[in-house]
Amino acid sequence: MKTNQSIYIALFLGFIGLNPLSAQVNPSPEQQKTAFTNPIIWADAPDLSITRNGDDFYLISTTMHLMPGAPVMHSRDLVHWEMSSYVFDTLNDNSKYDLLNGSVYGRGQWASSIRYHKGKYYVLFSPNDEPFQSYIYESDNPEKGNWKLITRTKHFHDASLLFDDNDRIFVFTSNKVFELSPDFKTIIGNQDGTEVFKKDASETGLLEGNQIIKKDGKYYMMMISWPRGGKRRQEVYRADKVTGPYEKKIILEDNFLGFSYAGQGALIDDKNGNWYSLIFQDRNGVGRVPLLLPVKWENGWPVLGDNGKVPLTGEIPLPAFTPKNHLVESDEFSDKKLKIQWQWNHNPVSSAWSLSERKGFLRLKTSRVLHNLYLAPNTLTQRMEGPKTSAVVALDLKGMKDGDVAGFSAFNGDSGILSVKKEGTKKFVIFSTNNVSLDEKTKAVTDVKVEEKKKILLSSDKVYFRIDADFNLGKDLANFYYSTDQKNWTELAKDYKMIFDYRRFFMGSKFAIFNYATKELGGFVDVDFFRVSQKKD
Repeated sequence: MKTNQSIYIALFLGFIGLNPLSAQVNPSPEQQKTAFTNPIIWADAPDLSITRNGDDFYLISTTMHLMPGAPVMHSRDLVHWEMSSYVFDTLNDNSKYDLLNGSVYGRGQWASSIRYHKGKYYVLFSPNDEPFQSYIYESDNPEKGNWKLITRTKHFHDASLLFDDNDRIFVFTSNKVFELSPDFKTIIGNQDGTEVFKKDASETGLLEGNQIIKKDGKYYMMMISWPRGGKRRQEVYRADKVTGPYEKKIILEDNFLGFSYAGQGALIDDKNGNWYSLIFQDRNGVGRVPLLLPVKWENGWPVLGDNGKVPLTGEIPLPAFTPKNHLVESDEFSDKKLKIQWQWNHNPVSSAWSLSERKGFLRLKTSRVLHNLYLAPNTLTQRMEGPKTSAVVALDLKGMKDGDVAGFSAFNGDSGILSVKKEGTKKFVIFSTNNVSLDEKTKAVTDVKVEEKKKILLSSDKVYFRIDADFNLGKDLANFYYSTDQKNWTELAKDYKMIFDYRRFFMGSKFAIFNYATKELGGFVDVDFFRVSQKKD
């Protein structure tokens, strides 16, 4: 009788739209888990610093010469990330940020530290360029932005902020610690910092990427070292006091999946007391990609991943988070502002671009007469993604003037470039490779080696450019195409080799849309759309 009664109750609940069986099997949020595969972001997002407020994690990365800069990303499961804000729109300390009298290629904003403390979020970073200072910004909501510069202070290389339990503020960089005043404006005590340990004989050069946490009364500094003749490795230094003495342990030495040795990252906990590490790995042409490693604690030391190795897959004991956007996105240019994924190469010339002059199009106007892409203002970029990615741009060319060059590039110190150049009344589609040389001190463009590979007369005022890229191990190859109807594609280049070069850009290749003048001003192109797709193989 009880069985029949249960069946009748189940049928009745089903009739009114309730399912008692599904209610029984759905796990509570505390029981839910989120699967991950490394890398969690297969795109350029290096120099990771992370903080947490309740359920919300905020991650900051390096974008150097790109504007706006210091991208802040948000997640609730550490696996799926969305773009939230940039800490600044432009940097204006010298003309090089405007591509005048030099450049800040590979410089600009480096290695930020983000921290949450008593209702506020703080970011510290030190531009690797004159006037060699550190910036400290503050916001009450990274998802809305509203970052404001509260002070500048001494230049700290790869520095990490710590708000101690007694509200004292410390900055850690390599093997030194500095204490800041409560208003962040001055250094308390030794202006050169207090050396808290001596590097051992194996540690050559700087100890990089310092990220500090405090757990159970102990201080933990995460850093990388490059032993002479050895491999990049992740180390942690531990002490009971800020000033030491510190002891060291090597916690990661792994060339995960055959790429370079992973290292430089941070430790973070969730609200349930579980611990994780985010570490990046150099992956050549695509840049430096974030890896996620669950962390165990043994004898007061963090154990990363699979006993010091990066796991390919795993589960995080947090419910899955659905991001409202992604780090790379298509754009139809139909909104009143650019999507948050876009960054300009150096400071933009505000008067030379518009989303309102032709509805549904991005208008890029020429603003300087120059002779190469590396000096061109208002080059618009997004990250390229692995393992494979493809993007198409549509250009309306009716506004071009004689000498104008517009197009689409796999942009880096070595660039593969699809362009249209107007010569008199004729327009030509060109595929070329560009290799830039930069002055070591000012990063001024001293030379651009240009090799024109294909040149085809174009009879249309509309052109579509496509770049297909493959960043699988041993690849880093791009293919380049053009079309006048989006149906019939002509291949202009195959297997162009993309590179990562720390001496010049120090970042992965970017999709870049551009327009510049070589003879006279007054020309423009209208960009109809940018459409990108990522492939998982």
